[in-house]
Amino acid sequence: MKILLIEDDKQITSLLVEAFSTLNYQIETTNDGQSGLDLVKTYEYDLLILDVILPRLDGINLCRQIRLAGYEMPILMLTANKDISARVIGLEAGADDYIVKPFELPELIARIRALMRRGRTTVAKLLVWENLQLDPNSKEVTYGGKRLHLTPKEYGLLELFLENPRRIFSRSVLLDRIWSADEFPGEEAVTTHIKGLRQKLKAVGMKVDLIETVYGLGYRVKEEQKKSDLKTNVNSEPLQDNSQAEAKIMAVVAKMREEFQKSFAEKYDLLQQAIAQLSTNSPEKRIIKQAQAEAHRLAGSLGCYGYVEGSNVAREIEQLLENHSDKPQSTALQLTELVKLLKQTLQQQPSSPASASKTAITSARLLIVDDDTTLTERIKLEAVFWGFQVEVAGEPKTARSKIALNPPEVILLDLSFPDQEENGFTLLAEITQNYPEIPILVLTSSNQLPNRVEAARLGAHSFLNKTMSAVEVLTAVNVALNQQTSTDAKVLVVDDDPVILHQVTTLLSPWGLQVTPLQESQRFWEILESTKPDLLILDIEMPDFNGIDLCQVIRNDSYWNHLPILFLSAHFESEILYKVYAVGADDYVRKPIIEPELVARILNRLERTHLSKKLLHQ
Repeated sequence: MKILLIEDDKQITSLLVEAFSTLNYQIETTNDGQSGLDLVKTYEYDLLILDVILPRLDGINLCRQIRLAGYEMPILMLTANKDISARVIGLEAGADDYIVKPFELPELIARIRALMRRGRTTVAKLLVWENLQLDPNSKEVTYGGKRLHLTPKEYGLLELFLENPRRIFSRSVLLDRIWSADEFPGEEAVTTHIKGLRQKLKAVGMKVDLIETVYGLGYRVKEEQKKSDLKTNVNSEPLQDNSQAEAKIMAVVAKMREEFQKSFAEKYDLLQQAIAQLSTNSPEKRIIKQAQAEAHRLAGSLGCYGYVEGSNVAREIEQLLENHSDKPQSTALQLTELVKLLKQTLQQQPSSPASASKTAITSARLLIVDDDTTLTERIKLEAVFWGFQVEVAGEPKTARSKIALNPPEVILLDLSFPDQEENGFTLLAEITQNYPEIPILVLTSSNQLPNRVEAARLGAHSFLNKTMSAVEVLTAVNVALNQQTSTDAKVLVVDDDPVILHQVTTLLSPWGLQVTPLQESQRFWEILESTKPDLLILDIEMPDFNGIDLCQVIRNDSYWNHLPILFLSAHFESEILYKVYAVGADDYVRKPIIEPELVARILNRLERTHLSKKLLHQ
């Protein structure tokens, strides 16, 4: 599904880009209405999400113009305005749904899924894959002239795959697209129906799996191949259960909330400046206006991060700033108390979305073996947003009992227990000996090299320091759960930003990709020839040589001109995209990086260079 988000609030935009990309939705963004209208007229989208208050062209008039131009895709409006009249105006302008900020991500996603179910239309053309034909008009499926008798769910799966060749569908996405809103099957239902569909296709003579399993991601239609390249594999299923869509969303919220908290000091200073201005006889209107706009954005975004009360306080601040002219000094006194309350609200533990408690999430069990109650409580609270079921053992003896009774999927282990006769090394050795399948992440305040060496020798998966935030710790836990076997696929990443290089390496390494980061573009040719990568990732703007120049050099070389090239950049301007593809890029991924999107795109590109045998589970 391809979504266009038209929103000028950077916090909301970042949150939704992270969330939708995590669910493998394609999302493009713009921050003003006129650009949004131009994009709608240029490209095809399955869904539009519009803010109401936008620069250049507001959301209401934008919606009207889209409908007058004959576009029928679903439109969902976002706004901080709670008035019923505003909702009515939006719906009369042509919107299909309306959601008020602050919103909870699970509710927004549920509304989007409902819109897509209602708005889905039948493709009229015949869908063909080799000797297989599906007629959407008659709902008839044949293979080599033989008719297949499929169940409605099997038919729906087959039609969806054939309509979207090369797209990877996770089982959670397939549930959303094929099963109705009042059905509540587990993800094993998808496995069962795909297996049944494969068996029926095999029974009528198909010698190769039409539906292939993409290692760690889900399913897709196999690319049509020559008969000599076809292989039969009917019963393959994914090794990784990709069943935690809701948990992934909560992880996105946690990550974005942490980034927001780092930026709050700047917003707080602006509000304080507005208070200082209102305390004078001639307040500067520019500062007041900026503070009012910031309060408006906070009212819309804070609730999305779990600070619902913070959104309410920010809305009061916005209203006071809007009506400050009558009694500016009295307003300053009220604002002082509200801004103080806002700061206190953000120091409290965020609330978990109400709808999350209604959703059954199949989550991994995490055992924390540590006597630091403050740390364990912090991780437990954060783990709620990741969907982990957390148990805590304060010392090794209790941990042994818990593991023997019900082994967890992953363990966080401290190495030091001052009040106990043994340390964590003994327990680490026992667990790796008796439960080698359980990844153990050492979490300690000691960063000494001998401890690292000993932990690695005993089989620890990772070595984490207690100075890390709870989000960083749980990110490492999530990586450990999704660790994949090594492959020979090599990726060269060229970017002058060391943070991006580290992030890409961290994201790709767990998938078995051998990543070579390169910060100095002037060394590009030397490193290219020494590493001989299977795929190249380029930034656009770099000192010495930019990514477009390097891409042109590759395409002009007879040996390297077939190397898959993926650009990674924060640019979204149409002229930049045109230039990138004009010089020979194969793909383009926008920063900030989203792991599922980046991994899926790289797997697709590597498959085309015949490395799929090592990257796909068959």
